[in-house]
Amino acid sequence: MPAPQSTASPDDLFLRLAELNQIGIALSQEKNLDRLLENILLAAKQITRADGGTLYRLTAADPGLLRFEIIRNDTLGIAMGGTTGVAIPFAPLRLRDEAGRENTTMVAAFAALKGRTVAIADAYREQGFDFSGTQAFDRQTGYRSTSFLTVPMKNHEDDIIGVLQLINARDAATGAVAPFSETDVRLVESLASQAAMALTNRLLLQQLEDLFESFIKLLNKAIDEKSPYTAGHCDRVPILTMLLAEAVHASEHGPLAHWRMTDKDRYELKIAGLLHDCGKVTTPVHIVDKATKLQTIHDRIDLIATRFEVIKRDAELTALRTGGEAGASLAEIDADLTFLRACNIGAEAMRAVDRERVHAIARKYRWRDGTGEERDCLTPDEVLNLTITRGTLTPAEREVINRHINVTIEMLESLPWPRHLQNVPEYAGGHHERMDGKGYPRGLTREQMSVQARIMGIADIFEALTARDRPYKEGKTLSEALHILGRLRLEGHVDPDLFDIFIRDKVYLRYATQFMSPAQIDEVDELKIPGYAANGNPPRGRH
Repeated sequence: MPAPQSTASPDDLFLRLAELNQIGIALSQEKNLDRLLENILLAAKQITRADGGTLYRLTAADPGLLRFEIIRNDTLGIAMGGTTGVAIPFAPLRLRDEAGRENTTMVAAFAALKGRTVAIADAYREQGFDFSGTQAFDRQTGYRSTSFLTVPMKNHEDDIIGVLQLINARDAATGAVAPFSETDVRLVESLASQAAMALTNRLLLQQLEDLFESFIKLLNKAIDEKSPYTAGHCDRVPILTMLLAEAVHASEHGPLAHWRMTDKDRYELKIAGLLHDCGKVTTPVHIVDKATKLQTIHDRIDLIATRFEVIKRDAELTALRTGGEAGASLAEIDADLTFLRACNIGAEAMRAVDRERVHAIARKYRWRDGTGEERDCLTPDEVLNLTITRGTLTPAEREVINRHINVTIEMLESLPWPRHLQNVPEYAGGHHERMDGKGYPRGLTREQMSVQARIMGIADIFEALTARDRPYKEGKTLSEALHILGRLRLEGHVDPDLFDIFIRDKVYLRYATQFMSPAQIDEVDELKIPGYAANGNPPRGRH
C-alpha cells in the first residue's frame, strides 16, 4: 500500500481546513442521531471530493459486527440509511470468524480491528485485501470502484466506534478519479476524530435520556403497583397531550396559528406529560381506588347490611312477643337498605332530599352491638360518606387527592433541570388550573399559564372522562365526554382556543381510535357540542 502523495496547494489546504472547522462546529450542534451520522459521511465526501462512501458503526450491543449505517454514491444515485428512510440491504461485516480469527481481508474490518487508516490507489491492483465483493458490485452496476480511503473512528477512550470509508476521489481540476492524497488522509482523520467525539456525545446524551425516561417509567410503575387505574392515566395523558400539541403546531388559522414547537419543545412537553401525576406516589391507595362511598380497605356497606339483618331480627322478635305483624316493618327496612346501597354507588349527583333521607334512616333504626350497647344504625362517618354530593370522596379525601399536584410540583421543582427541560415543573404542575383562576393549587389564570400547561389540562380532563379503568365509574361515550368538555369550556375551565382545535382537527377521534372501546365511540354532532365555535361562528350558550 504505497503512501498517498500530497497534491494540495497552500490556498486549497487553507480553504479545506476552514471548511473542516465549520463542519466540526456543525457536527457538534446536531442532536438527531440519523442526521449526525449522515452529515459525518457527507462532510467526509465533501472535503475529499469523493464520489461515494459508507459509514459503519460498532455498537455495544453487537461488538463483533460492523454495521452499515449510511451509504452514498453520487454517480449511481444511491442514498441509503440516515434520514432517507431507505433501508440498507447488506449484512454487517463480521470482525471475526466462528473460530475467533480476525477478519483482516476486508478493508473496513481491518481498519476497525487494527485502528489504522488504509489508503488504496486502485482496488483492482491491490493485493492485500479481498475486493471480490466490490468487483461483483461493479459488474452488476457498471461502476468502477478505484481509490479507497478507510479511516477508523475512535472515541475519547481510544475505542473504535465506527469506520468511514470513501470511494473514488475526484481531481479538483479535471473531475477524473484519482487516489486520495496525503492531505485527504489527514483531513479525514481529523474529521473522524471530531465526528467520533460528536457521535459519542450524542450517544451519551441519548443514554442519559433513556436512563431518565426509564426512571420515570419506574416511578409510574411504582404508582401502577399501588393503583392500576392511575397507571393507565399516566400512560395516556402524555399521548393525548402530544396529539393536541401537534394539532396546535400544525394549525394555520386562529389565535394560535403562529404557535410552533421545536424538537426540544416536544421532548420537554413529553417529559412533563409523563411526570404530571408523579405526586400520586404519596397518595394513599384506599383513596385513589375508592370505588364506592363507604369503601376503605373493604366496602362497609356489608357491615351496614349485617346491622340491618340484626334490626330485622329484632323487629321479628318484637312482633312475636306482642302478637303483631312484622311484614310491613320488614319491607320498610329492606327498602331503606336498598336505598343506602344505591347511595353508596356515588355515580351521579345526589339530591338534597336523598341526603336528608340518609340522615333520617340513621336516626330511625337502633341496634345493639356485641357488647349490648344500643347504637344508631349508621355511624357519623358512614352518614358523612353516604351523603357525598358527587362522586365517592369526602371533602377531606378530595383534599388528599388534590394534594398530589402540590407534591408533584414540590418534587419537580426540587430537581436541577437542565435548560432544555426547565419548564417541566410549570407544564406538569398546571393541569388542574382553570382559565378563570378558580383552579388549584395556585389559582392561575389563562394569561399566567403557558400553552403547554393549558394543553395538558384538556388532555387530563378528557382522558379522565373517557377512561374505562376507573374503579368508581364507567367511561363516557365520545359524545358525552365532548358535551361535558364543552360545558367546562363555557364555564372557564379549559382554554377556548385549544378546545376549538381539539374539536375542529378531530384530535378526540384520533385518541378515541387508540384508547376507547368501540362501544364508547358513538356518532358526534360537533354543532351540538356546547361552546364549540365551528367555522368561526360564535359558540352557543353563555360565555
